[in-house]
Amino acid sequence: MLNLLFAVVIALAISLFGTPLFIRFLVAKQFGQFIRQDGPTAHYTKRGTPTMGGVVIILAALVGYFVSCLATGHRPYLSGLLVLFLFVGMGLVGFLDDFIKIRRQRSLGLRPSWKFLGQGAVGVAFAVLAINFPGPQGWTPGSFRISLLRDTSIDLSWAGRGLGIVLFVIWANFLITAWTNAVNLTDGLDGLATGVSAMTFAAYVLVPLWATNHLCSAGGAIGHCYQIRDPLDVAMVSAAIVGACLGFLWWNASPAKIFMGDTGALALGGAYAGLSIVTRTELLAAVIGGLFVLVVGSDIIQIGWFKLSGGKRVFKMAPLHHHFELSGWGEVTIVMRFWLISALFVGAGVALFYAEWVVAR
Repeated sequence: MLNLLFAVVIALAISLFGTPLFIRFLVAKQFGQFIRQDGPTAHYTKRGTPTMGGVVIILAALVGYFVSCLATGHRPYLSGLLVLFLFVGMGLVGFLDDFIKIRRQRSLGLRPSWKFLGQGAVGVAFAVLAINFPGPQGWTPGSFRISLLRDTSIDLSWAGRGLGIVLFVIWANFLITAWTNAVNLTDGLDGLATGVSAMTFAAYVLVPLWATNHLCSAGGAIGHCYQIRDPLDVAMVSAAIVGACLGFLWWNASPAKIFMGDTGALALGGAYAGLSIVTRTELLAAVIGGLFVLVVGSDIIQIGWFKLSGGKRVFKMAPLHHHFELSGWGEVTIVMRFWLISALFVGAGVALFYAEWVVAR
């Protein structure tokens, strides 16, 4: 537990006290947010607010994790390092996207093809590494089996390991793309994505921590225990990200002094996808991150119906939070209520995870 406490506190302190320093740097460089013209008119006042705050989240989480390792004598393990690789790699793609937007003063950053290639390169590298390098128990960070609360009977390697690797790479990259887009779309109001991320990553402190105390290597029949490699290490990574998000939220809450930008959104989405893969909870993540699913679902519905109906809309504007903005809800009201909904999803997800273990006994 001391590992987790150090990771949270150190990351929170760095994010809390480092963010204002980064804000001053961004203001001096005139690195401000460019507001899309087709967005809510109330957002025009946010033009010029410093962005790329995800840099602070990433650095704070990294320092929190590694300093915690040094302070407690904990050796970093592959599963945690792979999640951090995805965290930093996706953040780098987002940083390039943000930087181009700022330099060229437009809402479009990296070309879609380059962004796809960047995310794909990081995602493929993560997937290939995750399905190899078994630990002492013979478990790899990733699994060929699709997971819900643990690995299911759906096996991607049904026709051999070669095809299994290909299918796993495709599946992992689908999850990474889905979650990075979901977090990115949710990052539309002050503090919304940051607060939701803090809650969802907190769930991924509890899940691997529980698995740490019920590993199959410690004895017990399958169903009573978990085949997860390096769960404590993964919990430390999650704890560091929670601390980084909470410290950043102090400055990102309404009225925001800084935005996380694509740098933060892609990093957090990538880390969330990675956590779901290495903890064998790929489908459970959709319950824990249910608010993200609602937001991205509203965007899919809006676009799909617009095309099918010849120009009609389901929502006044998508994603969902913008619909409520145009319906007259205040920004703070929307954020607080979405946080409450997110907390319910997180609670439901953790309860499902625990309930399955109780039933399995």
